[in-house]
Amino acid sequence: MIDHDKIEQAVRLFLEGIGEDVTREGLQDTPDRIARMCEELYGGMEDDASVHLSKTFSVDSNEMVIEKDITFYSTCEHHILPFYGKAHIAYIPDGKVVGLSKLARTVEVFARRLQLQEQLTGQIADALMEYMQPKGALVMVEAEHMCMTMRGIKKPGSRTVTMAKRGVFESDPSLEERFFRMIGTNV
Repeated sequence: MIDHDKIEQAVRLFLEGIGEDVTREGLQDTPDRIARMCEELYGGMEDDASVHLSKTFSVDSNEMVIEKDITFYSTCEHHILPFYGKAHIAYIPDGKVVGLSKLARTVEVFARRLQLQEQLTGQIADALMEYMQPKGALVMVEAEHMCMTMRGIKKPGSRTVTMAKRGVFESDPSLEERFFRMIGTNV
């Protein structure tokens, strides 16, 4: 659970630490604004992917399902700076599917935490396998990291791409090739 008061105290200390006057007009309400922002940005800590993936629908077809270009925003746990991009999800149903919005909601559950992109990618794939029990899942995440673009090496526009394969996607390379054709990328 997010502790509003502790966040406000920390923000005041931070502002003082960088030499700011926390009593000046423009900063007086900043600790409260940051605390409220944290409730929004890190609300995934209290969310559970099973809530979104447990409602399924029976289907006769077991053809690949892809939801691509799911925009997400997350925060790097190393520098507390944003990273953002797109997630692409594929799965092979085993007699059941979820509503398409549930895939995007699952991305949000894990993105709204302090995170590593590699970990985020695997968490999404693992949740699909655990709660939907498909024949396989593939998750690809492409993101730009502000810790790399606005500080450090300062290379704006560079993207990090991660992928997690589970089930039949691990053993059948043709499924992965089909996924890349369907999302229109040459990665």
